[in-house]
Amino acid sequence: MRTGRPGNAGRLAVAAGLATTAAWVVYAWGAHLATPFCTRRGPRSARRIALTFDDGPDSDWTPRVLDLLAAAEVPATFFVVGERAARAPAVIRRAAAEGHEIANHGWSHRSLWFCTPSATAAEIGRTQAFVEDQVGHRPRHFRPPWGMVNAAMFGALRHAGVRCVLWSVQPEGLRPRSGAAQAEHVLRRAHPGAIVDLHDADGVAGAPARVMDGLPRMISGLREAGYSFATVRDLLATR
Repeated sequence: MRTGRPGNAGRLAVAAGLATTAAWVVYAWGAHLATPFCTRRGPRSARRIALTFDDGPDSDWTPRVLDLLAAAEVPATFFVVGERAARAPAVIRRAAAEGHEIANHGWSHRSLWFCTPSATAAEIGRTQAFVEDQVGHRPRHFRPPWGMVNAAMFGALRHAGVRCVLWSVQPEGLRPRSGAAQAEHVLRRAHPGAIVDLHDADGVAGAPARVMDGLPRMISGLREAGYSFATVRDLLATR
């Protein structure tokens, strides 16, 4: 039996695999070189902050968040997952009616690293269309799940007339943090024009309960520090 170096077929397979990996790295990881073109904060000229909520709506927790925001008279921006909104359309209609901004967080919350160009366009476009059907206008802003972008996203957003918005303060990412720790983080990192990334539904298990625990302290502490609140739409209106 012959052994040794692989034949032509083996070398071609290895080369094809390396080429595929390299293409994916450029498509997914390389696209992050363009994220400076995404918005992370608003103008520094005024002590205004945007509270944003990802991953909802949740039929149980999002109404509780809305109740708290209404009592505190705080506008916010909800980056909604399309298929979750389709299961709780009354929640996003309520949020919009109460003056909150409804923004786009993709249809399925799938990482764009693993979406083809056509799937990327569908993730954005389906949510755009659904939100418009429910609240009467299309979202102006999109936040990719986990902040993960791909090369196709930028063209899809231009086609849809939507701006990519990330964040400048994120008190809880992939690891759970207590409500008290989140409030402390936000108050310590607050700055004029900050965009704060919170979660009103499970991305990380238990996230909305922790947000509800920390949100009153966040709001009162920011007000004591002289901040007012705005939706992302209004925060960026002067840009």
